[in-house]
Amino acid sequence: MNFLAIDDDPLCLDDLRLTLAEAAPDCCCACFSSPAQALAYAQTHPIDAAFLDIEMGDVSGLALAKQLKDLQPDLHVIFVTGYEKYAVSAFALHASGYLLKPVDTDELKRELTFLYGDIPAPHAIRVQTFGGFEVWVNGAPLAFSRAKAKELFACLIDRRGAGLTTREACSLLWEDGVYNIARKNYFQTIVHDLRSTLRQAGIEHILVKSHNSISVRADEFDCDSYRFLDGEPQAVNSYRHNYLPSYSWAEFSVGKMEGL
Repeated sequence: MNFLAIDDDPLCLDDLRLTLAEAAPDCCCACFSSPAQALAYAQTHPIDAAFLDIEMGDVSGLALAKQLKDLQPDLHVIFVTGYEKYAVSAFALHASGYLLKPVDTDELKRELTFLYGDIPAPHAIRVQTFGGFEVWVNGAPLAFSRAKAKELFACLIDRRGAGLTTREACSLLWEDGVYNIARKNYFQTIVHDLRSTLRQAGIEHILVKSHNSISVRADEFDCDSYRFLDGEPQAVNSYRHNYLPSYSWAEFSVGKMEGL
């Protein structure tokens, strides 16, 4: 689902963003403190629901709602305000919902369930590449027994489903190392260790191993950099030039990402 959140108070906007992320973890939420910027965004991006403050300086959320509905008649408008007095006016505009600040996660879930039915559960596997490489399975951090196994998994995430040969993997994991039988054998130990780690977590299925290639099933997990490359506003806004900072081989991908 694609959401739009607009509030001229940065703290309230951030609180709404976090509440939306808790209520609908797989949603894509574009947040704006400027109504004009939000309106420009709505001209080129599909929106399922817009969450609007009502009092925003010189701009009325009620007027903005009408402009958004003119652009996208099917979108739902949910007003988020600190005042009950606007409820009649809001529903006169056929608003889908009316929430009082601070927004409670359960109340927001009820509102979304009323509009869309049950909200899909988030991915069981979540991968973080911005600010450091970490993996969570059902909310628990995945512990790697070898640093090289963790780095290999980061390499595979970076490939986004493309295969990585043994020689390519060794050149990335040991940049100055000699590629020989001993290195190949040690690499197989790393692969075995990675598979064991994933198996213990119940997610070995995301690893694809062929004769001389290894890859991941990129559609089996949520990844911040994948969402960034897909243009998701929340992921784009969270990027701070910090993609896999611990691994020098990631610099090539950084160049591609920042050239977008």
